[in-house]
Amino acid sequence: MPDSLTLADRVFTWGTRTYIMGILNVTPDSFSGDGLQQGGDPVQAALEQARRFAAAGADILDVGGESTRPGSAPISGDEELIRVLPVIQAVRAELDLPISIDTYKSEVAAAALDAGANLINDVWALEADPHMAPLAAGRGAAVILMHNRSQPKNARLEASLGGRYVGVEYDDLIADIRRELLARVAAARSAGIPDEHIILDTGIGFGKTVEQNLELLDRSREFKDLGFPLLVGPSRKSFIGYTLDLPPDQRAEGTAAAVAVAIARGADIVRVHDVETMARVAKMTDAIVRRANA
Repeated sequence: MPDSLTLADRVFTWGTRTYIMGILNVTPDSFSGDGLQQGGDPVQAALEQARRFAAAGADILDVGGESTRPGSAPISGDEELIRVLPVIQAVRAELDLPISIDTYKSEVAAAALDAGANLINDVWALEADPHMAPLAAGRGAAVILMHNRSQPKNARLEASLGGRYVGVEYDDLIADIRRELLARVAAARSAGIPDEHIILDTGIGFGKTVEQNLELLDRSREFKDLGFPLLVGPSRKSFIGYTLDLPPDQRAEGTAAAVAVAIARGADIVRVHDVETMARVAKMTDAIVRRANA
Protein backbone atom coordinates (compact mmCIF):
# COMPACT_ATOMS: atom_id res chain seq x y z
CA MET A 1 0.00 0.00 0.00
CA PRO A 2 1.28 3.53 -0.68
CA ASP A 3 2.68 5.04 2.51
CA SER A 4 0.97 8.41 2.25
CA LEU A 5 -1.11 10.88 0.27
CA THR A 6 -0.76 14.65 0.21
CA LEU A 7 -3.95 16.72 -0.11
CA ALA A 8 -3.93 20.52 0.15
CA ASP A 9 -0.42 20.38 1.63
CA ARG A 10 -1.57 17.95 4.34
CA VAL A 11 0.11 14.57 4.50
CA PHE A 12 -2.08 11.55 5.25
CA THR A 13 0.23 8.83 6.54
CA TRP A 14 -1.65 5.56 6.29
CA GLY A 15 -1.67 3.22 9.27
CA THR A 16 -0.74 5.79 11.89
CA ARG A 17 -4.25 6.93 12.82
CA THR A 18 -7.78 7.07 11.51
CA TYR A 19 -8.69 10.14 9.46
CA ILE A 20 -12.11 11.78 9.71
CA MET A 21 -14.11 12.84 6.66
CA GLY A 22 -16.94 15.20 7.60
CA ILE A 23 -20.05 15.20 5.40
CA LEU A 24 -21.45 18.47 4.03
CA ASN A 25 -24.74 17.53 2.33
CA VAL A 26 -25.83 20.47 0.17
CA THR A 27 -29.16 18.81 -0.63
CA PRO A 28 -32.82 19.27 0.28
CA ASP A 29 -33.43 15.52 0.57
CA SER A 30 -30.57 13.88 2.44
CA PHE A 31 -31.54 10.55 4.01
CA SER A 32 -29.82 11.59 7.23
CA GLY A 33 -31.88 14.73 7.75
CA ASP A 34 -28.84 17.01 7.63
CA GLY A 35 -29.33 18.47 4.15
CA LEU A 36 -28.09 22.05 4.12
CA GLN A 37 -30.68 23.20 1.57
CA GLN A 38 -33.59 22.53 3.90
CA GLY A 39 -34.02 26.17 4.92
CA GLY A 40 -32.08 29.40 5.19
CA ASP A 41 -28.88 30.18 3.32
CA PRO A 42 -27.28 26.84 2.36
CA VAL A 43 -23.85 28.37 1.74
CA GLN A 44 -23.72 30.03 5.13
CA ALA A 45 -25.07 26.89 6.79
CA ALA A 46 -22.41 24.78 5.08
CA LEU A 47 -19.65 27.20 6.02
CA GLU A 48 -20.73 27.22 9.66
CA GLN A 49 -20.86 23.42 9.67
CA ALA A 50 -17.43 23.26 8.03
CA ARG A 51 -16.04 25.50 10.76
CA ARG A 52 -17.52 23.23 13.44
CA PHE A 53 -16.14 20.16 11.73
CA ALA A 54 -12.67 21.70 11.46
CA ALA A 55 -12.70 22.64 15.13
CA ALA A 56 -13.87 19.14 16.07
CA GLY A 57 -11.05 17.38 14.25
CA ALA A 58 -12.18 16.72 10.68
CA ASP A 59 -9.34 15.94 8.28
CA ILE A 60 -11.36 16.16 5.03
CA LEU A 61 -14.63 17.92 4.16
CA ASP A 62 -16.81 15.99 1.71
CA VAL A 63 -19.21 18.23 -0.26
CA GLY A 64 -22.11 16.60 -2.08
CA GLY A 65 -25.06 18.06 -3.94
CA GLU A 66 -27.04 14.96 -4.96
CA SER A 67 -28.65 12.48 -2.61
CA THR A 68 -27.64 8.86 -3.19
CA ARG A 69 -30.11 7.33 -0.74
CA PRO A 70 -32.00 4.23 -1.95
CA GLY A 71 -34.77 5.32 -4.31
CA SER A 72 -33.50 8.88 -4.78
CA ALA A 73 -33.95 10.65 -8.11
CA PRO A 74 -30.88 11.90 -9.98
CA ILE A 75 -30.41 15.60 -10.68
CA SER A 76 -28.75 17.39 -13.58
CA GLY A 77 -25.13 18.42 -13.53
CA ASP A 78 -26.22 22.05 -13.75
CA GLU A 79 -28.35 21.76 -10.62
CA GLU A 80 -25.58 19.94 -8.79
CA LEU A 81 -23.12 22.71 -9.69
CA ILE A 82 -25.51 25.39 -8.42
CA ARG A 83 -25.56 23.58 -5.08
CA VAL A 84 -21.92 22.68 -4.55
CA LEU A 85 -19.76 25.35 -6.18
CA PRO A 86 -20.65 28.27 -3.88
CA VAL A 87 -20.05 26.03 -0.87
CA ILE A 88 -16.64 24.84 -2.08
CA GLN A 89 -15.63 28.40 -2.88
CA ALA A 90 -16.73 29.69 0.52
CA VAL A 91 -15.07 26.87 2.45
CA ARG A 92 -11.85 27.10 0.46
CA ALA A 93 -11.66 30.86 1.04
CA GLU A 94 -11.71 30.36 4.81
CA LEU A 95 -10.38 26.89 5.67
CA ASP A 96 -7.27 25.02 4.57
CA LEU A 97 -8.70 21.51 5.03
CA PRO A 98 -8.73 19.23 2.00
CA ILE A 99 -12.09 19.22 0.23
CA SER A 100 -13.62 16.21 -1.46
CA ILE A 101 -16.33 16.53 -4.13
CA ASP A 102 -18.91 13.74 -3.86
CA THR A 103 -20.02 13.31 -7.47
CA TYR A 104 -20.02 10.85 -10.35
CA LYS A 105 -20.29 13.57 -13.03
CA SER A 106 -17.06 14.75 -14.66
CA GLU A 107 -18.34 18.28 -15.34
CA VAL A 108 -19.15 18.71 -11.65
CA ALA A 109 -15.80 17.27 -10.60
CA ALA A 110 -13.90 19.55 -13.01
CA ALA A 111 -15.63 22.69 -11.76
CA ALA A 112 -15.17 21.60 -8.15
CA LEU A 113 -11.45 21.07 -8.67
CA ASP A 114 -11.25 24.52 -10.25
CA ALA A 115 -13.01 25.94 -7.17
CA GLY A 116 -10.55 24.36 -4.75
CA ALA A 117 -11.51 20.71 -4.22
CA ASN A 118 -8.64 18.24 -3.90
CA LEU A 119 -10.26 14.81 -4.09
CA ILE A 120 -13.03 13.13 -6.14
CA ASN A 121 -15.37 10.84 -4.21
CA ASP A 122 -17.18 8.82 -6.89
CA VAL A 123 -19.91 6.43 -5.74
CA TRP A 124 -19.71 4.68 -9.13
CA ALA A 125 -15.91 4.34 -9.08
CA LEU A 126 -15.33 6.28 -12.34
CA GLU A 127 -17.72 3.99 -14.24
CA ALA A 128 -20.82 6.20 -14.65
CA ASP A 129 -19.05 8.89 -16.67
CA PRO A 130 -16.35 7.88 -19.19
CA HIS A 131 -14.71 11.29 -18.83
CA MET A 132 -14.18 11.03 -15.06
CA ALA A 133 -11.06 8.84 -15.05
CA PRO A 134 -9.21 10.90 -17.70
CA LEU A 135 -10.18 14.06 -15.81
CA ALA A 136 -8.78 12.77 -12.51
CA ALA A 137 -5.60 11.57 -14.20
CA GLY A 138 -5.08 14.79 -16.10
CA ARG A 139 -5.68 16.98 -13.07
CA GLY A 140 -3.61 14.83 -10.71
CA ALA A 141 -6.61 14.42 -8.41
CA ALA A 142 -6.91 11.62 -5.88
CA VAL A 143 -10.01 9.45 -6.20
CA ILE A 144 -12.19 7.34 -3.94
CA LEU A 145 -13.43 4.27 -5.79
CA MET A 146 -16.60 2.92 -4.19
CA HIS A 147 -18.22 -0.43 -4.80
CA ASN A 148 -21.84 -0.04 -5.88
CA ARG A 149 -24.51 -2.45 -7.04
CA SER A 150 -27.44 -0.11 -6.39
CA GLN A 151 -30.50 -0.76 -8.56
CA PRO A 152 -33.84 1.04 -8.21
CA LYS A 153 -35.69 -2.29 -8.45
CA ASN A 154 -34.08 -3.40 -5.17
CA ALA A 155 -34.85 -0.21 -3.21
CA ARG A 156 -37.55 -0.23 -0.54
CA LEU A 157 -38.70 2.76 1.47
CA GLU A 158 -40.28 2.86 4.92
CA ALA A 159 -41.46 6.18 6.32
CA SER A 160 -39.68 6.13 9.67
CA LEU A 161 -36.55 4.14 8.78
CA GLY A 162 -35.85 5.31 5.23
CA GLY A 163 -34.59 3.38 2.25
CA ARG A 164 -32.81 0.05 2.11
CA TYR A 165 -31.96 -2.58 -0.47
CA VAL A 166 -33.56 -6.02 -0.56
CA GLY A 167 -33.08 -9.07 -2.74
CA VAL A 168 -29.53 -8.16 -3.78
CA GLU A 169 -27.71 -11.37 -4.67
CA TYR A 170 -23.97 -12.06 -4.55
CA ASP A 171 -22.30 -15.36 -5.39
CA ASP A 172 -19.78 -14.61 -2.63
CA LEU A 173 -20.17 -11.22 -0.95
CA ILE A 174 -16.54 -10.44 -0.17
CA ALA A 175 -15.02 -12.14 -3.21
CA ASP A 176 -17.46 -10.40 -5.56
CA ILE A 177 -16.80 -6.95 -4.05
CA ARG A 178 -13.03 -7.51 -4.11
CA ARG A 179 -13.16 -8.53 -7.77
CA GLU A 180 -15.35 -5.60 -8.79
CA LEU A 181 -13.21 -3.09 -6.88
CA LEU A 182 -10.05 -4.45 -8.52
CA ALA A 183 -11.70 -4.02 -11.92
CA ARG A 184 -12.25 -0.35 -11.12
CA VAL A 185 -8.65 -0.03 -9.92
CA ALA A 186 -7.53 -1.46 -13.26
CA ALA A 187 -9.66 1.12 -15.08
CA ALA A 188 -8.17 3.92 -12.99
CA ARG A 189 -4.64 2.70 -13.66
CA SER A 190 -5.36 2.42 -17.39
CA ALA A 191 -6.43 6.07 -17.40
CA GLY A 192 -3.15 7.05 -15.78
CA ILE A 193 -4.18 7.47 -12.15
CA PRO A 194 -1.25 6.39 -9.94
CA ASP A 195 -1.78 3.97 -7.07
CA GLU A 196 -0.94 6.61 -4.47
CA HIS A 197 -3.98 8.60 -5.64
CA ILE A 198 -6.44 5.71 -5.13
CA ILE A 199 -8.57 5.08 -2.03
CA LEU A 200 -11.08 2.21 -1.87
CA ASP A 201 -14.56 2.23 -0.33
CA THR A 202 -16.44 -1.06 -0.01
CA GLY A 203 -19.75 0.74 -0.45
CA ILE A 204 -21.65 -0.01 2.72
CA GLY A 205 -25.28 0.91 2.08
CA PHE A 206 -25.02 0.78 -1.71
CA GLY A 207 -26.67 -2.26 -3.25
CA LYS A 208 -26.38 -4.40 -0.13
CA THR A 209 -29.05 -5.75 2.19
CA VAL A 210 -28.99 -5.08 5.91
CA GLU A 211 -27.37 -8.45 6.60
CA GLN A 212 -24.85 -7.98 3.80
CA ASN A 213 -23.87 -4.58 5.20
CA LEU A 214 -23.33 -6.06 8.65
CA GLU A 215 -21.16 -8.86 7.24
CA LEU A 216 -19.24 -6.45 5.01
CA LEU A 217 -18.43 -4.15 7.92
CA ASP A 218 -17.29 -7.08 10.07
CA ARG A 219 -15.07 -8.40 7.28
CA SER A 220 -13.55 -5.06 6.22
CA ARG A 221 -10.04 -6.32 6.97
CA GLU A 222 -10.32 -8.69 4.01
CA PHE A 223 -9.87 -5.71 1.71
CA LYS A 224 -6.61 -4.48 3.22
CA ASP A 225 -4.47 -6.82 1.14
CA LEU A 226 -5.72 -5.15 -2.05
CA GLY A 227 -3.00 -2.59 -1.37
CA PHE A 228 -4.92 0.66 -0.98
CA PRO A 229 -6.16 2.86 1.88
CA LEU A 230 -9.67 1.92 2.96
CA LEU A 231 -12.55 4.33 3.57
CA VAL A 232 -15.64 3.12 5.43
CA GLY A 233 -18.85 5.15 5.55
CA PRO A 234 -21.45 3.66 7.90
CA SER A 235 -22.74 6.94 9.34
CA ARG A 236 -26.50 6.95 10.11
CA LYS A 237 -27.14 4.44 7.32
CA SER A 238 -30.22 2.28 7.05
CA PHE A 239 -28.52 -0.96 8.12
CA ILE A 240 -28.11 0.71 11.52
CA GLY A 241 -31.69 1.98 11.51
CA TYR A 242 -33.18 -1.39 10.60
CA THR A 243 -30.98 -3.20 13.11
CA LEU A 244 -31.93 -0.87 15.98
CA ASP A 245 -35.38 0.14 14.67
CA LEU A 246 -34.44 3.81 14.86
CA PRO A 247 -34.76 6.80 12.49
CA PRO A 248 -31.64 8.60 11.16
CA ASP A 249 -31.54 11.22 13.91
CA GLN A 250 -31.26 8.50 16.59
CA ARG A 251 -28.41 6.47 15.12
CA ALA A 252 -25.43 8.06 16.87
CA GLU A 253 -24.74 5.06 19.11
CA GLY A 254 -25.14 2.61 16.24
CA THR A 255 -22.82 4.71 14.10
CA ALA A 256 -20.27 4.84 16.92
CA ALA A 257 -20.30 1.05 17.17
CA ALA A 258 -19.91 0.71 13.41
CA VAL A 259 -17.07 3.24 13.29
CA ALA A 260 -15.21 1.48 16.09
CA VAL A 261 -15.55 -1.89 14.38
CA ALA A 262 -14.48 -0.41 11.04
CA ILE A 263 -11.32 1.01 12.62
CA ALA A 264 -10.60 -2.25 14.40
CA ARG A 265 -10.93 -3.98 11.02
CA GLY A 266 -8.45 -1.64 9.34
CA ALA A 267 -10.28 1.46 8.08
CA ASP A 268 -7.97 4.37 7.30
CA ILE A 269 -10.74 6.96 6.85
CA VAL A 270 -14.26 7.06 8.28
CA ARG A 271 -16.90 9.24 6.59
CA VAL A 272 -19.30 10.64 9.18
CA HIS A 273 -22.03 13.20 9.87
CA ASP A 274 -21.32 13.69 13.59
CA VAL A 275 -17.69 14.74 13.45
CA GLU A 276 -17.13 15.73 17.08
CA THR A 277 -18.54 12.48 18.49
CA MET A 278 -16.98 10.18 15.91
CA ALA A 279 -13.58 11.87 16.12
CA ARG A 280 -13.60 10.93 19.81
CA VAL A 281 -14.68 7.38 18.98
CA ALA A 282 -11.86 7.16 16.44
CA LYS A 283 -9.26 8.54 18.84
CA MET A 284 -10.28 6.06 21.53
CA THR A 285 -10.38 3.13 19.12
CA ASP A 286 -6.99 4.11 17.71
CA ALA A 287 -5.58 4.13 21.23
CA ILE A 288 -6.70 0.52 21.59
CA VAL A 289 -5.91 -0.95 18.18
CA ARG A 290 -2.97 1.14 16.95
CA ARG A 291 -0.78 1.01 20.08
CA ALA A 292 2.17 -0.33 18.10
CA ASN A 293 2.11 2.84 15.99
CA ALA A 294 1.71 5.26 18.88
